[in-house]
Amino acid sequence: MPPLHRHQLAQLTAEGWSQALAQSADPAMERCILLWSQRRFPLVVTQQPEGALRRGRIALGLPAPLDRDRRRIRLDVCADAIAWLDEFPPAIDALPLLPRRARAHLEPLLDQLIALGTPARVYGSHGWQLLTGLDYLHRRSDLDLWIAVDDAADADAAAACLASAPVDRPRLDGELVFTDGTATAWREWAAWRAGRTSGVLVKRLHGASIEHRGAFGLTSLAAAA
Repeated sequence: MPPLHRHQLAQLTAEGWSQALAQSADPAMERCILLWSQRRFPLVVTQQPEGALRRGRIALGLPAPLDRDRRRIRLDVCADAIAWLDEFPPAIDALPLLPRRARAHLEPLLDQLIALGTPARVYGSHGWQLLTGLDYLHRRSDLDLWIAVDDAADADAAAACLASAPVDRPRLDGELVFTDGTATAWREWAAWRAGRTSGVLVKRLHGASIEHRGAFGLTSLAAAA
């Protein structure tokens, strides 16, 4: 199995769905898992508990749609119960879900991110509505972007691009994701780089921590010190 990272999609085998259904705590949860298994919708890789991967277990999430109260279901399956891994769709695929005015402004921005070499994927409500065709979006839904960056220079360029967006609805949210899977919210990165905060929340597969200048200890973020 290739290395895991947060926001990665996972499709289960038939045995995997059996394991998932066995973890249902109530009828509503069981119906939601059953729907996912019948339609072969993916689950998402979440933060992994300490030692889970060494035990051959993987924590996955199932975010339910609006008509199922946006319930967040956490599941735990054997590693060999995963049939394949994938990624959320390119952000440009979500444009048809946006209001016309927002679409007109965001399409050039997404093209600019691609030109910078920092392409964006869409997750969150827009991503799940794209993947499932179910209703996730509501009036206050953010547009969550997963932006691939190689180093601090890429992160700075992508954050500056996002900060220049001329629309406030939907609000642009999301993370800058480095090649080693380390991630940080693009707004927090921009504030930290501008000196408005002393540290930045860094998210990893096995947890999160506030990091300060020179404290990352990661090749991908060394230039940020």
